[in-house]
Amino acid sequence: MRIARDGTWHYRGSPIERKPLVTLFSSVLTRDDDGQFWLETPVERGRIDVDDAPFVAVEVDVEGEGPGQRLIFRTNLDETVTAGPDHPIRVSFDESTGEPSPYVLVRDRLEALLARPVYYALAELAVEDPGSGALGVWSGGRFFALAQTDEES
Repeated sequence: MRIARDGTWHYRGSPIERKPLVTLFSSVLTRDDDGQFWLETPVERGRIDVDDAPFVAVEVDVEGEGPGQRLIFRTNLDETVTAGPDHPIRVSFDESTGEPSPYVLVRDRLEALLARPVYYALAELAVEDPGSGALGVWSGGRFFALAQTDEES
């Protein structure tokens, strides 16, 4: 089995079309300390290849503003997660192109890649952090940088 970068689950090279089946598989998805992904039930364990992240955040709702703001993400499997201390947002940058790959932690080492429109929505909400000068967003009382700082580039 494999999960493509766009969040599509594949079995033996073919996409799994039934969303309830994919949702069931995702409920037993785990990630070990070495970063390997597994489908794990009480009686069986099978490795699964993941191109990037196992989920894709396809929508974001905004409640409030400033440090009290809440960013609520919906994944491609209709799971919702509110960014904050327990569900941080992180952005990694491709070393050669500088292209960002933004993520939000969904649960226990499993992240959702933010779809491009979702990332653009966050960019529109970006404010400057008075302490560091970094551009980013607030959610759940925590500031999340969206751009590389001069030290990171």
